[in-house]
Amino acid sequence: MNNLCAVGRACLLAGALAFLGTSSAAAQLPVLTNLNDFFLPGTQPNELGIELHVPENCATCHGNYNPQIEPMFVWAGTMMAQAARDPLFYACLAVANQDARASGDLCIRCHVPRAWLGGRSTPTNGSAFQQEDRSGVHCDLCHRMIDPFYEPGVSPPQDLTILNNMQAPPAHLGSAMYALTPNEDRRGPFPTAGAPHQYAYSPFHLESALCGTCHDVSNPVYDRQPDDTYVLNDLGQPAPSFDPYDQFPLERTYSEWLKSSFADGPIDMNGRFGGNRTTVSTCQDCHMPDVSGRACSSGSGFFRDDMPLHDLTGANTWVPLLIPGLWPTDPLVGGAAEAAVDRAEQSLRNASNVNVRAVAGELRVRVFNETGHKLPTGYPEGRRMWLNVRFFDQLGQLVAEHGAYNALTGDLTTTDTKVYEARLGIDAAVAALTGLPEGESFHFAINNVYYLDNRIPPRGFEHEAFRVVQAAPVAYSYADGQFWDDTLYSVPPAAVRAEVRLFHQVASKEYVTFLRDANTTNHWGNTLYQLWLDNDLSPPTEMAAVALVLGMLPGDLEQDGDVDLSDFLLFQQCYTGAASPPVVGCSMADLDADDDVDLADFLIFQQNFTGSL
Repeated sequence: MNNLCAVGRACLLAGALAFLGTSSAAAQLPVLTNLNDFFLPGTQPNELGIELHVPENCATCHGNYNPQIEPMFVWAGTMMAQAARDPLFYACLAVANQDARASGDLCIRCHVPRAWLGGRSTPTNGSAFQQEDRSGVHCDLCHRMIDPFYEPGVSPPQDLTILNNMQAPPAHLGSAMYALTPNEDRRGPFPTAGAPHQYAYSPFHLESALCGTCHDVSNPVYDRQPDDTYVLNDLGQPAPSFDPYDQFPLERTYSEWLKSSFADGPIDMNGRFGGNRTTVSTCQDCHMPDVSGRACSSGSGFFRDDMPLHDLTGANTWVPLLIPGLWPTDPLVGGAAEAAVDRAEQSLRNASNVNVRAVAGELRVRVFNETGHKLPTGYPEGRRMWLNVRFFDQLGQLVAEHGAYNALTGDLTTTDTKVYEARLGIDAAVAALTGLPEGESFHFAINNVYYLDNRIPPRGFEHEAFRVVQAAPVAYSYADGQFWDDTLYSVPPAAVRAEVRLFHQVASKEYVTFLRDANTTNHWGNTLYQLWLDNDLSPPTEMAAVALVLGMLPGDLEQDGDVDLSDFLLFQQCYTGAASPPVVGCSMADLDADDDVDLADFLIFQQNFTGSL
């Protein structure tokens, strides 16, 4: 950490006022950063001997033979493939550059690596990109990536020379501090491949650390203080530390996994995430599940039962469908976007388990996080997850609703329900520097405070471990070991039935409107807003739905008025034993509301069993 200014915020505020003259009235944007402020180690622009190949070259062998499993088709619709075509990215990029000069370089490094490595990230507004650069995070980037931490006897021997010859070899993971081989020996997770091109076996490609290269993102212009606040570094020079945990955390998906039980795994998830595995541990186990097949069309490809499906989907169910109309001349793969959205919807359904219980005039809704990171995770701005709860009377009339969403306007009622999200913003010092109001904001490049983070942690959560990696809850509380969250709703007197739904949304109305209104430099804010209007206002995706008859007889799982053999058969399917959360669809079998279906529940069931058919 930078100790030159021990008094932290006070020092920054004084420095900001001095920088502006003598009056805060002179505060203005942009902050006068330059490329030096955003320098990070790793392979540098124009350092590669051979530029990254476009993915169409790879499709000759790795595509056009089986869209269910082939790498090309499955990858082509993902947000990895569309990272450099994403209109939301370009709208955010414009505002970032307006807020802090050259800050777009940090964004381009991740989203448009071919341009960044080819020296086309300046100007940082993307105006120097080539069409080929819009292939996003593609084959050659990932398969030329090497482990930055050389392990004798494990890493390919040539990697030691590569790392020693780099201008600035990385000592940490995150923020796209990737190390790439300068030649064309593609790396992969199998000792033998039968490939016609140069190939090297890379255990690194089986590790979550590979994903951690980009899926922790930090802002290097801020320096972490002992009290976990963040102050601006001296401008015009690289950060005093390239350790991401000394910088301001923008995304911590990899670190969230690193401090979860999954990192110590594997954990039996009963095949929840598909593929040939029932147990999962690494990022790849869930986002590139093992399937049976060949990775190439030629007869030289090995048939494997552990072939990684290039699924790579997360929670984005909206943006892939915008791409074909936005970039009609780009070499897009027909049908890939729709297939990716289908997989993303399934990914969201797999991400949670919702348990609903009626207790003493209240409805308790418990949301379990079944992922290996926070729920939701990743890029925080505009993304949110919320509970919609509706109560109905005997006539089926709606008597109360919480978390109502208006699909015609994009407005969400947030005051009467639980919304899971992270809210960032700026402190008093940055407000003085920029002229922006202190508090919550969508100014991604200059935010330096988390005002709220109530996203649900994963299995194995420990507050101190998450604090160290800058991922602890903010203005909210989770106990160590807790990977669920409870919300209580008062049951209206006339209600006889409740419906609970959990939703996720990629981009809120507030965020899209901000990106439109804040943009003063190019068309992307208005373009994104028009796409939002024309494409269902970034419609929310239903992650889970549970219906509950209020006042029903305990054990009446069929909800037909008695507890009979049919209910027993359902109960039998739901029985998992103590300390195991109910499986999807079994929350009503948890008769004592202790979040498992065990012997105690069976005894309650037995008391009400009639034996009738």
